[in-house]
Amino acid sequence: MSPRAAGGCLCGAVRYQVNGPLRDVIFCHCTRCRRTHGHFAAYTACARDDLELVEQRSLRWYESDERRRGFCNECGASLFWERAGRPTISISAGTLDEPTGLSPGEHIFVADAGDYYERPPSQ
Repeated sequence: MSPRAAGGCLCGAVRYQVNGPLRDVIFCHCTRCRRTHGHFAAYTACARDDLELVEQRSLRWYESDERRRGFCNECGASLFWERAGRPTISISAGTLDEPTGLSPGEHIFVADAGDYYERPPSQ
Protein backbone atom coordinates (compact mmCIF):
# COMPACT_ATOMS: atom_id res chain seq x y z
CA MET A 1 0.00 0.00 0.00
CA SER A 2 1.45 3.36 -0.97
CA PRO A 3 1.30 6.10 1.67
CA ARG A 4 -1.42 8.73 1.46
CA ALA A 5 0.90 11.35 2.95
CA ALA A 6 4.45 11.77 4.17
CA GLY A 7 6.39 14.35 6.10
CA GLY A 8 9.13 15.06 8.57
CA CYS A 9 11.09 17.56 10.56
CA LEU A 10 13.26 20.39 9.27
CA CYS A 11 16.56 18.50 9.38
CA GLY A 12 15.28 15.10 8.19
CA ALA A 13 16.16 13.18 11.35
CA VAL A 14 12.46 12.27 11.72
CA ARG A 15 10.41 11.13 8.72
CA TYR A 16 7.00 9.51 8.69
CA GLN A 17 4.30 8.35 6.35
CA VAL A 18 0.55 8.03 6.82
CA ASN A 19 -1.12 4.95 5.36
CA GLY A 20 -4.71 6.04 5.92
CA PRO A 21 -6.97 9.10 5.80
CA LEU A 22 -6.14 12.41 7.45
CA ARG A 23 -8.64 14.66 9.23
CA ASP A 24 -9.11 18.31 8.20
CA VAL A 25 -6.73 20.72 9.91
CA ILE A 26 -7.77 21.96 13.36
CA PHE A 27 -6.28 25.22 14.64
CA CYS A 28 -5.66 25.13 18.38
CA HIS A 29 -5.19 28.37 20.32
CA CYS A 30 -4.65 26.82 23.77
CA THR A 31 -1.76 28.01 25.89
CA ARG A 32 0.09 24.67 25.60
CA CYS A 33 0.04 24.76 21.81
CA ARG A 34 1.06 28.41 21.69
CA ARG A 35 4.02 27.74 23.99
CA THR A 36 5.04 24.65 22.02
CA HIS A 37 4.81 26.23 18.57
CA GLY A 38 5.36 29.89 19.36
CA HIS A 39 1.90 30.62 17.94
CA PHE A 40 -1.37 28.73 17.57
CA ALA A 41 -1.00 25.18 16.23
CA ALA A 42 -2.37 23.56 13.09
CA TYR A 43 -2.92 19.81 13.41
CA THR A 44 -4.36 17.08 11.27
CA ALA A 45 -4.79 13.55 12.64
CA CYS A 46 -4.84 9.92 11.61
CA ALA A 47 -5.47 6.56 13.20
CA ARG A 48 -2.46 5.70 15.39
CA ASP A 49 -1.98 2.46 13.47
CA ASP A 50 -1.80 4.39 10.16
CA LEU A 51 1.30 6.38 11.21
CA GLU A 52 4.56 4.75 10.19
CA LEU A 53 7.85 6.18 11.42
CA VAL A 54 10.31 5.84 8.54
CA GLU A 55 13.23 7.62 10.26
CA GLN A 56 13.14 8.25 13.99
CA ARG A 57 16.76 8.55 15.11
CA SER A 58 16.08 11.92 16.74
CA LEU A 59 12.43 11.53 17.76
CA ARG A 60 11.89 12.32 21.43
CA TRP A 61 8.71 12.55 23.47
CA TYR A 62 7.72 15.08 26.11
CA GLU A 63 5.05 13.62 28.41
CA SER A 64 2.77 15.49 30.81
CA ASP A 65 -0.78 14.93 32.12
CA GLU A 66 -1.53 11.86 29.96
CA ARG A 67 -0.48 13.81 26.85
CA ARG A 68 2.70 13.55 24.89
CA ARG A 69 4.35 15.55 22.12
CA GLY A 70 6.81 14.12 19.66
CA PHE A 71 9.61 16.42 18.56
CA CYS A 72 12.97 16.26 16.83
CA ASN A 73 15.84 16.39 19.28
CA GLU A 74 18.15 17.84 16.60
CA CYS A 75 16.18 20.68 14.97
CA GLY A 76 13.43 21.09 17.59
CA ALA A 77 10.49 20.63 15.22
CA SER A 78 7.21 19.73 16.91
CA LEU A 79 5.71 16.83 14.97
CA PHE A 80 3.09 14.87 16.93
CA TRP A 81 0.60 15.19 19.76
CA GLU A 82 -1.39 12.43 21.38
CA ARG A 83 -3.48 11.75 24.45
CA ALA A 84 -3.40 8.43 26.30
CA GLY A 85 -6.23 6.09 25.39
CA ARG A 86 -7.14 7.72 22.07
CA PRO A 87 -6.86 5.71 18.86
CA THR A 88 -5.62 8.75 16.90
CA ILE A 89 -2.43 10.79 16.78
CA SER A 90 -2.28 14.43 15.74
CA ILE A 91 0.33 15.54 13.22
CA SER A 92 1.59 19.12 12.89
CA ALA A 93 0.17 20.07 9.50
CA GLY A 94 3.23 22.14 8.57
CA THR A 95 5.44 19.04 8.71
CA LEU A 96 3.58 17.31 5.86
CA ASP A 97 5.07 17.24 2.39
CA GLU A 98 2.97 19.12 -0.16
CA PRO A 99 0.57 18.80 -1.77
CA THR A 100 -1.37 17.80 1.35
CA GLY A 101 -4.89 17.88 -0.06
CA LEU A 102 -6.11 18.98 3.36
CA SER A 103 -8.79 21.55 4.11
CA PRO A 104 -9.00 23.99 7.02
CA GLY A 105 -11.32 22.95 9.82
CA GLU A 106 -12.36 24.62 13.03
CA HIS A 107 -10.51 26.82 15.51
CA ILE A 108 -10.54 25.49 19.07
CA PHE A 109 -9.72 27.04 22.47
CA VAL A 110 -10.27 30.46 20.92
CA ALA A 111 -10.84 31.96 24.38
CA ASP A 112 -7.18 31.17 25.13
CA ALA A 113 -5.88 32.96 22.03
CA GLY A 114 -2.94 35.32 22.45
CA ASP A 115 -3.55 39.04 22.76
CA TYR A 116 -1.15 39.84 19.92
CA TYR A 117 -3.35 38.63 17.04
CA GLU A 118 -6.98 38.90 16.00
CA ARG A 119 -9.03 36.08 17.42
CA PRO A 120 -11.05 34.06 14.94
CA PRO A 121 -14.79 33.91 15.54
CA SER A 122 -15.86 31.18 17.96
CA GLN A 123 -17.33 28.15 16.27
